[in-house]
Amino acid sequence: MRVLYVLATYVLFVLLFPVLALHRKTRHGLMERLGFYGADSLVPRGDGPLLWLHGASAGDLLALSPMFGPLRARFPGCRILLSTMTDSGYAMAKGRLAKEIDGVVYVPYDLWGATRRAVKALRPDVLVLEYTEIWPNLIRAAKRGGARVVMTNGRFSPANVGKYRWLFRLIGNPLRELDLLLMREEDEAVRARQLGAWPDWVLVTGNTKFDALAAGPVAEDENLRAALGLTPGEPVWIAGSTHEGEEAALLGVYARLLTRWPALRLVIAPRYVDRAERIAALTREAGLSVGLRSRGNPERGQVVVMDTIGELSRAYRLATVVFVGGSFTKRGGQNILEPAGQGKPVLYGPHMDNFRDSVALLTGHGGVQVVDAAALASELESLLASPERLERLGAQALETVGRISGASERNAEAMTTLFPHGRPDPR
Repeated sequence: MRVLYVLATYVLFVLLFPVLALHRKTRHGLMERLGFYGADSLVPRGDGPLLWLHGASAGDLLALSPMFGPLRARFPGCRILLSTMTDSGYAMAKGRLAKEIDGVVYVPYDLWGATRRAVKALRPDVLVLEYTEIWPNLIRAAKRGGARVVMTNGRFSPANVGKYRWLFRLIGNPLRELDLLLMREEDEAVRARQLGAWPDWVLVTGNTKFDALAAGPVAEDENLRAALGLTPGEPVWIAGSTHEGEEAALLGVYARLLTRWPALRLVIAPRYVDRAERIAALTREAGLSVGLRSRGNPERGQVVVMDTIGELSRAYRLATVVFVGGSFTKRGGQNILEPAGQGKPVLYGPHMDNFRDSVALLTGHGGVQVVDAAALASELESLLASPERLERLGAQALETVGRISGASERNAEAMTTLFPHGRPDPR
């Protein structure tokens, strides 16, 4: 059975290689993808185990990133190696995540030779595969190399269970070789067991993606409040991560709200700060006063444009109510759990394709989805007229985030059971 899979992977590789070699997402790192890792790719030996975490893309690596701290706490001296399929994921690891990890490589193609060369060169103690990244040759190579293999954020779509069963009958069941399957939800754990995973090795720990999206509440930052030109006690509407085409509609909503709440302030935090001057110009054209956060808003403008990076989460803590952008355009939305984690009611538009799971969790539990700008205005009027409802929705949002958080800690704790007689020998 396994021989059939090995042969099939080589045939598919030959057929797909021209596409893989030329596609903008996968055209770099050919030697590593074939399992040849140079000295620059290798993680130095250390006192702790080598933990190899694999995420297919940049977003998948971000979902893994909340586990770095908990893993280092439970495996003192461990070295964390990331692997990815895409060039964007590699750039993410080399840039944004570089200070938190010990190395990054391109994952080998799931070929018999490439995977064995990779394991021999990298010498992992634990291989962590995310979501449904089930690569039979890589799993077998890791096991033969003495590594434990773990699935995190595990998921199996009910629509694909039949396909998995057929495939596993044909090539052998790779789930039987996994040491832990850490699933997102109970129904996915049930499907993992139905597909043949050892029942005792299947646990429900949640989704680390939510840990990455939803930081816990921070203290109100009075210095930031002053830099935004806001006065304590006045109502503040923050529109976060807005995109081109949304600000004009939001300014129209704001002008409507001002007729009833003249003290209301609007803070616009564009997704790309280089658009700040354009947004300021739009605001003036709408007949509203405006200031920039980078200048301390000396004008004490009705509208403040956040033209700085890295402050949005702390700014959300100062809000009365929040709207998250990218949702009135076809950009697919932005992170709605971040303001929810600050205990704020969150509104968002209809286009949230990139955050469907967050929408499913938050809508009706501290979050409100609106169809257009007119509906947004009506909902904001209703909320601002009811401080009790505002407070209740904010509390629900915070409770929702608290309920879905903590998967990273649970995963790291579960992984300590992989070595019942102590940590592995350093390599």
